[in-house]
Amino acid sequence: MPSIDKARILIMATDGFEQSELFGPRAILRARGAEVMLASPSLTPIQATVLDDPGKTIRPDLTIADAKVQDFDALVLPGGVINPDALRTNRFAVELVRAFANARKPVAAICHGPWLLVEADVLRGRKATSWKSIRTDLRNAGAELSEDRVVVDGNFITAQAPEDVEAFTEALIAAVEAV
Repeated sequence: MPSIDKARILIMATDGFEQSELFGPRAILRARGAEVMLASPSLTPIQATVLDDPGKTIRPDLTIADAKVQDFDALVLPGGVINPDALRTNRFAVELVRAFANARKPVAAICHGPWLLVEADVLRGRKATSWKSIRTDLRNAGAELSEDRVVVDGNFITAQAPEDVEAFTEALIAAVEAV
């Protein structure tokens, strides 16, 4: 994998993403020189939440259906309750997560974002963490749960909550540069 200043990172999200979990990693990655693109089900601007209140909007760069694993070095999955719950019913989103996992490229999911890892059935036998309310889902999907704030297991990086954004993003950067 390239150094982070040569990397292409894909963030996948839709309405209801937790604002800091998309904008935080995006800003850190861009500050380090990475090219960061946002994929969503359509090119219509998507709405963030800050906890449960409306936040900023952002316009996606491409649709999830048009995103190709070979064009990117890593995938970031922000949380928020609504965002991953909606995306896990989108076959293109689930297939894209599975494609990144099968290519052994870094996949980073924070807060409720690991719901997409559950839906893609890629957590079996992996160590992971998440927001506390979805931990049973991870366990039922075969994950070994950790109480650590940020967990790295092979090409998977998971984190618990918005306050973990910086450590989560640093773990992602290390994973991109290590491969």
